[in-house]
Amino acid sequence: MEYTILNNGVKMPMEGFGVFQMRDQGECEQAVLDAISVGYRLIDTAASYGNEEAVGAAIKKSGACREDLFVTTKLWVSDSRYEGAKKAFESSLQKLGLEYLDLYLLHQPMGDYYGAWRALEELYKEGRIRAIGVCNFYPHVLADFCETVDVLPMVNQVELHPFFQQTDALSLMKEYEVQPEAWGPFAEGKHGIFTDPVLTQIGEKYGKSAAQVALRWNVQRGVVVIPKSTHRERMEQNFDIWNFSLTEEEMEAIAPFDIGHSEIVNHFDPNFVRALHGRFAK
Repeated sequence: MEYTILNNGVKMPMEGFGVFQMRDQGECEQAVLDAISVGYRLIDTAASYGNEEAVGAAIKKSGACREDLFVTTKLWVSDSRYEGAKKAFESSLQKLGLEYLDLYLLHQPMGDYYGAWRALEELYKEGRIRAIGVCNFYPHVLADFCETVDVLPMVNQVELHPFFQQTDALSLMKEYEVQPEAWGPFAEGKHGIFTDPVLTQIGEKYGKSAAQVALRWNVQRGVVVIPKSTHRERMEQNFDIWNFSLTEEEMEAIAPFDIGHSEIVNHFDPNFVRALHGRFAK
């Protein structure tokens, strides 16, 4: 495992385990237990996933030292305001059964996210969160945000995979010393990523799969990855990316994959934005 140092000096694993769409509590709890057993130390959940309690139960059962874990959760749009963020943080902490969070993220740049950020800044300064960050902040939003807030975000979790590489966004994050983190590092299986001939051929050289090559490509760009699986064998595969490196030529061979836009979500669609506001409305 390799680590990155965030702009506030906190050490963050370069690979973690995501639990998006794991709505079944028993399945989620077992998956997190397996992931910790395999060696994952970064666990990524969110209030909107509806599985914080399962994640917390798994952490408790795992017996892992709390200081060795890096636990992330996220604030949903319906709580995106100052008071809402304060209450939502306490709720997430209670469901997780933890005394502090390693990373707390604004899930979307929607609602009163500046007010919500002020709440996160206060919780961070109080030592209740080790690092704070954002998700889905495209370059124009991130630039405005970083030029406005008192505490710069430490992380920006966005869609990053060979078919949506976001090189300009990565450059901007580097400028503001914001750590990029990839959700959907497998493009949710689109474009035949698991059997792609280029990724497969590269992998054969190292005895690795196309999926492992895709993960390694991202971490070599300085991106934290959080692959998801409920199968232990795949968890082990996804975690086994630290004993090989892609050459510059191999990295360049993946560059033409980029289609320049997401095929998973469209944050620029007003109907999608309205749907996010209503999805978990209280």
